[in-house]
Amino acid sequence: MFCNQCGTEIAAGSNLCPNCARTLNLIATTPMPSRLERHLRTLGILWMIGSALLLIPAVVLMMVGSLVHFSIPGTEQAARIVAPFVLFVIGAIFALVSSCGIFVGWGLMKHHYWARIAGIVLGVMVLFHFPLGTALGVYTLWVLLSDDGTQYQQLAIQST
Repeated sequence: MFCNQCGTEIAAGSNLCPNCARTLNLIATTPMPSRLERHLRTLGILWMIGSALLLIPAVVLMMVGSLVHFSIPGTEQAARIVAPFVLFVIGAIFALVSSCGIFVGWGLMKHHYWARIAGIVLGVMVLFHFPLGTALGVYTLWVLLSDDGTQYQQLAIQST
């Protein structure tokens, strides 16, 4: 490295020219995020968006479940009791899965140690929800089970 003022050679790591005493402006470089860090951020965002979209049918099913007893004919009392309960339970299950997905997405973005295992489990579960769930599941498993994904523990320790 050379001084911009006088051209004198400067030792590495020095901020001052020994000849003209000019202070050198060294540009601080920020380290680029690793491949795993970039994919974890993207994966976390996708999990949060996909899970938030799953909240829409969950809320609709829960609302329909609580209001459907008005539209079922009055002759079959069992249907008036069971149908709203079943719809509400299905909506509640969707809401639970959705909240788990949002929580895993947040955990992956923050590099929490538990998020890798939870992400793998949810990734396998959504493989059967064609087409978007399948794509998200494949991407999740590709990121978290890759050779870089095994370094997730080290990343989680560094971020704490």
